[in-house]
Amino acid sequence: MSDGRRAPQIHALEKRIAATVAALELPEGQRPPRYDGAFVAQAALVLGALVAAAILVPNRFLDPSFRHLSVALGLLGLWRFSWWFNHALRAVWFRRRRWPGMRARADALWQGGWRPRRLHIQMTTYREEPAITRRVLASIVSQVRREKVPTSLWVGTGSAGDEAVIRDYIATHAADLGADLLEVVLMRQNQPGKRMAIGMILRGMARQGVEPDDLVIFMDGDTIYGSDVLRKVLPVFAADPGLQALTTDEEVICHGPAWMGSWLRMRFAQRRLAMQSHALSDRVLTLTGRFSVFRARHIIDARFIRTIEADHLDHWLWGRFRFLSGDDKSTWYHLLARRARMTYVPDACVYTVEIVSGRGIQRMNENFRRWSGNMLRNGTRAIALGPRVVPPFIWWCLIDQRIAIWTVMVSPALALFGALRDPFYLASLMIWVVATRLVLVSVLYRHARRAEMAWTFLLYVNQIFNATVKIYMIFHLARQKWFNRGNQRAQAARIGWKDAVAKIQMLTSVAAFLTLLGIYAGALPVPF
Repeated sequence: MSDGRRAPQIHALEKRIAATVAALELPEGQRPPRYDGAFVAQAALVLGALVAAAILVPNRFLDPSFRHLSVALGLLGLWRFSWWFNHALRAVWFRRRRWPGMRARADALWQGGWRPRRLHIQMTTYREEPAITRRVLASIVSQVRREKVPTSLWVGTGSAGDEAVIRDYIATHAADLGADLLEVVLMRQNQPGKRMAIGMILRGMARQGVEPDDLVIFMDGDTIYGSDVLRKVLPVFAADPGLQALTTDEEVICHGPAWMGSWLRMRFAQRRLAMQSHALSDRVLTLTGRFSVFRARHIIDARFIRTIEADHLDHWLWGRFRFLSGDDKSTWYHLLARRARMTYVPDACVYTVEIVSGRGIQRMNENFRRWSGNMLRNGTRAIALGPRVVPPFIWWCLIDQRIAIWTVMVSPALALFGALRDPFYLASLMIWVVATRLVLVSVLYRHARRAEMAWTFLLYVNQIFNATVKIYMIFHLARQKWFNRGNQRAQAARIGWKDAVAKIQMLTSVAAFLTLLGIYAGALPVPF
């Protein structure tokens, strides 16, 4: 159906998105309460059920025949939860101690009239919903007009339809802005893939004559600026001349299944906590492609551009293979290897729009495969830089990402082995899981606009599902798929026999893992 015939639907979606953003932008005192009546009722119900179960279900944790399992799970839980709360305390320290001074210095410069010589916005869009594109452009145009920041908007497009929507909006709503204030450059990508589109834009920037201290925003075509994003992020670079890159807070607007919206909101709450903890070490673990800002001196470097276009990994099994997605991880690694300082801006927010059709399970699985694959492909080489290049805390975070893949799977495995001996052990463990997740999400609620009781259960499902996908991806690094960008795929050449070797490795590793746990649990005999 043409955009003309879809005009009523496009307009309706645009209005819904605008209304949602307006609600999310309300000042703290005007927002709905974090803990509303429905949440309190649900919390009382869950706590009541938990207490009743603890009273009625026979406690097998202290049974002498299961004590070794309980001790192992307790020690493992103590380790993992202490690491979680370490992040939580670091996040509080960053927000309350480190960040206020950074914000005050940046605000003073902005109010004193400082503006970047020129801002360059690199945005890619691929057959995006016109309603989303219009809201994205509205957020950019309004802030450029208000803040008087000379801006070049470089858009890598995937089709003539994308370009028509952009041209129409700019002609209608930005005609009063001259090229000195807002220059719009449309570039149709001539090779497939987001990476090539970004590379094409960056080469165009370099030819135009970008200054090293100009600022460059990397953003996706579905990212809507909060009302004061430019004012809050740009002067941070002026206040800190050594800063090379930053990223911001994000919130999701999900048009799809309710459970998926809740899951995504939980993921972004986890992101807020982790980002603030990492920023205390002057690094972050990703410079997200949805919205990050860089000094141009790195962006216009020919090696950086080629890294974006053709980043690759040399693997003993898969050989050399190029990355399909994960351009944000490539930019992050390029800067990390050069000891570049990075930070997180907790009080500037952008909004990303997710339109999910159907039940959402496939989208969740594909997202996990893409996110986990990108993390694993880049994590290996980042760890190899060592703690002399990477700050020690950040370096250990990268190692911990690998360890956590397996530790997460210990509790469900021991629960199943314990259940083979006594079903009540599984019941006791489920009570433990719900109780501990209640404690963990109580910390996450401090990083959310609204508390959701569903997070208690989604958090555990998220951990198990994510670890399962990562275990698969560890052994299949060359398998890549980008479901929501034209269902693009990439994999190493001559993958047949290599795939067989990878499956044997995976099954052998999982079997060894389960066998050791089974022997420890007493559910399997000692083989010698």
